[in-house]
Amino acid sequence: MNRNIYKWILGICLTVLMSYSYAQTAVNGTIIDAETGEPLIGTQILVKGTVLGTISDVNGNFALSVQSPPPITLVITYVGYERQEIEVTSSGQSLDIQLAEATLLGQEVVVSASRVEENILQSPVSIEKMDILAVQNTSADTYYKAIANLKGVDVASSSINFQILNARGFASTGNTRFVQLIDGMDTQAPALNFPIGNLNGPSVLDVESVELIPGASSALYGANAFNGVLLINSKNPFEYQGVSAFVKTGVNHVSSDADQDPAIMNTFSLRYAKAFNNKLAFKVNGTYSYADDWHGTSTFDRNADNNPFPDEPNIGADRLHKHGDEAAANIALLGIAAAEGLNEGLEILFRDNNLDNGNTMLDYARDLPSHTVSLTPFDEVDLIDYGAENLKINTGLYYRLNDDLELSALYNAGFGTSIYTGAQRYSLSNFGIQQGRLQLRGDNFFVRAYGTFENSGDSYITEFLALRMNEELAFTGGRAYTSNGVDGQRYVPRLAPSARSVNNMLVSYSQAYIQFLASGNADLPGLDPGEITSLRVNNPTLAAQYDLAAHQRARQFMNDVFQYEPGSPEFEEAKRVALEGTIPEGPGFADKSAMYQADAQYDFKNEVDFMELQVGGSYRIFDLRSEGTIFPDKDGGIQINEFGGYVQVGKRVIDNLKLSGSVRFDKNENFKGQVNPRISGVYTAGSNHNFRASYQTGFRNPTTQGQYIDLSVISARLLGGLQENYDKYQLARTSRTGADLSFTAGSVEAFKRSFFGSGGTNLSEAVGLLTPFTSSDIKPVVPEQVRSIEFGYKSLIGNKLLVDAVYYHNTYTDFITQIQVVVADEATDGSMNPLTLISGSAITIADGETVIEDPDDPTPDGFNGNTAQIYSNLEDDATAQGAALGLTYNLPRGYTVGGNYSWNKFIGGFTDNNLNEFNTPEHKFNVNFGNRKITDKLGFNVTYRWQEAFRWESSFAVGDVPSYSTIDAQISLKLEEIKSVLKIGGSNLFGDSYIQSLGGPNIGSIYYVSLTYDELMN
Repeated sequence: MNRNIYKWILGICLTVLMSYSYAQTAVNGTIIDAETGEPLIGTQILVKGTVLGTISDVNGNFALSVQSPPPITLVITYVGYERQEIEVTSSGQSLDIQLAEATLLGQEVVVSASRVEENILQSPVSIEKMDILAVQNTSADTYYKAIANLKGVDVASSSINFQILNARGFASTGNTRFVQLIDGMDTQAPALNFPIGNLNGPSVLDVESVELIPGASSALYGANAFNGVLLINSKNPFEYQGVSAFVKTGVNHVSSDADQDPAIMNTFSLRYAKAFNNKLAFKVNGTYSYADDWHGTSTFDRNADNNPFPDEPNIGADRLHKHGDEAAANIALLGIAAAEGLNEGLEILFRDNNLDNGNTMLDYARDLPSHTVSLTPFDEVDLIDYGAENLKINTGLYYRLNDDLELSALYNAGFGTSIYTGAQRYSLSNFGIQQGRLQLRGDNFFVRAYGTFENSGDSYITEFLALRMNEELAFTGGRAYTSNGVDGQRYVPRLAPSARSVNNMLVSYSQAYIQFLASGNADLPGLDPGEITSLRVNNPTLAAQYDLAAHQRARQFMNDVFQYEPGSPEFEEAKRVALEGTIPEGPGFADKSAMYQADAQYDFKNEVDFMELQVGGSYRIFDLRSEGTIFPDKDGGIQINEFGGYVQVGKRVIDNLKLSGSVRFDKNENFKGQVNPRISGVYTAGSNHNFRASYQTGFRNPTTQGQYIDLSVISARLLGGLQENYDKYQLARTSRTGADLSFTAGSVEAFKRSFFGSGGTNLSEAVGLLTPFTSSDIKPVVPEQVRSIEFGYKSLIGNKLLVDAVYYHNTYTDFITQIQVVVADEATDGSMNPLTLISGSAITIADGETVIEDPDDPTPDGFNGNTAQIYSNLEDDATAQGAALGLTYNLPRGYTVGGNYSWNKFIGGFTDNNLNEFNTPEHKFNVNFGNRKITDKLGFNVTYRWQEAFRWESSFAVGDVPSYSTIDAQISLKLEEIKSVLKIGGSNLFGDSYIQSLGGPNIGSIYYVSLTYDELMN
């Protein structure tokens, strides 16, 4: 399919080329600074209405020939200078052009808001822009991080080289509601469906501009342009030629509270661009960066609310950046299963272990408390790859077929190692993502096709790695294992040699717990069977002392027996073995998914003069290939086809009022078609006061994972929300006698609390708390939609103060979420076996061996813990609102001060059973002060940023993200003799480490020195 797209574009090239005749207009000239008289090197000279252009040389001279008769109009632009348009009335004309430095704000031209050029002050929707000067003079340590200083932008960092952007709420560490385009190419990873930051984007040497549209934009940009669109445009080699180089060295982890030693970080970039006869041009970019990544060291406990001893460490803790403790079980279940003979293997293990007081462990089985116990975890630093590397290659070949047509081919690639926080912590080790684009453009149209290809490399799930390492320990029986169960004075419970399940560790934990109850210590004498159960009713304080001491003894046993010493040969060997294999056998991925897309747009400006009219369309193919590790595609790839088209019109109905409207239709083969309109109006009062109002809509299709994922993780089987997954796993299940077997996760939790709270004596009463999940509850996932009303004001007051204010109100329909369904086994008599709802895999121990579940078997055993987590939609609408204000003021002598404030407020629409995932601070602001030319050689920039604490809710963690503030600053010195700029700066200069998301790393300070060499530097 992708080959046909490329052939189609080449056919259009030849057809259009044959329709042009040739004439000649030659023009030359010199461009100088109006104040100093010095030549301006690298000034852009474009021929209006064509794709033709050139640049001035080291003496400020230029010459070009146009295959059109005069008159023609030249557009003269140079960064930091006022734009000029000059009419050439005769061939051979020579021009002397003087450019004055720009002193007015708000003169930028943007194209993203309406897909046509317009002044930023009169944009019909909110828009932010960073031009070359803003990119070069940012106070942040990279231009991509500087996007966070734009009005209304939120950032979640998973790694030092992996930042995820968002606007207007409902943020996440993988933002599927935000579109990022680099030179028109959607940078989403095909199997993840969210932009991957700047891992394969242009370096600072090759960025021409950055434009951001916050809010719904599906009327022009299609699916997933829900919370915003970011457009990054690289430099055209016809207009930016020569050699450029960039080197930056610095140190991170230097905050006062840093838990890491300071480490060197380096970035190297090189760019070379060359044009031949104004017909053929190419560019080559290469960037390599390396750093010791921010570490994840949070001990935030996801199970803190269930700690039976609030003043002591939680024996059932599940900490964010410790891995392995995700595996947990309520040990009361083990006791009940053994005591009641519900599991033969457990009964034998407990019965055959005799205690010194003449009893067996089976006699004490019901004395095990209703406490959840987790395995002893590994520190993340010992499991994850913190060597953050990024190698980027960006190349382009451009050919001007004539004055009106330019054919180009681009190749962008990013390789390296990073970290991503999603539902779990992922080590993106030796990953790769590549994009190739072929485009034909004219002054009023473009046609492009591109492909995106990802390779997961050696990436793995860190929690899964920890689980596999614990399984290795369980397989060997632990370091202190002895065949007769005796090791000096320490009791070592007996494990089946063939056991290969972490659940056997919890059985051993329970046995050590019982051993303490029977033997006691100097302060707490041993108890007979049933005594502790009576104490829990009659003397809970004393019972709690026994329980705590027993847990401490059992935990110490686990640490002694079932732990590796990090860095030891045994640890490294276990890690090596555990890393082998891909899901479900191992923690690795085998993803080589791809996405193919074709886009086209035509502007009727040459055919229609009474209004603006543009039409466009796109076609997209997802080709999912994970070899069964993410999707059910072992027998071949899964393809998803999408297409869409739009039309936009605009007209100035009176001199000061412009109305515009657009509508787009999109269709994904798995869902009904989506229609998204946008209507806007801009009224200009006086010359500079622009008032705007708009009604915008957006939608996002369920992600490729939201449609097709079939992945077993530690706590559940993740499933896409299509009907076929409900059918495959029979989620709404009944027994042969009609008994309900499927239940909502919330009711199962209530059942567990009641059942364990009674010591397993009120089974029938607890069963009454269950809520069945029936066929009427099956609601296959559908696209999510948003309706947005926006009012804005933008003005340049007194040619000094730029004001930009906006208010929005969003209503969300069919909000995509996930629900959990727990499936029970059918008993031999056809009834529901309630104990299988709470057992997970904890009572699958049979005759001393672990039953290995078949993850591809569509039965309840195919789930981890019998739980399926499937994508669905909220029934009720959700609403949010917000506002933002930006101010920039030009002070005398080139100084500029500015800042912006953002307010985002979630109104409602979610129940307690849903994660709202708004994940956005209600209040935040930043202030900027700088001067890029204090003198001809010296400049500086300082930015202060603050945001308040806010609630973070995601499938990874729920809790509070503390408030934080940062100061970024840089001083730049122009070294004219070597055509370079020396910059010294830092980010988070004086602050403590902070986090941007719950589960994200601790972000400390960075101090750096950089040197930029540019042949075009004036």
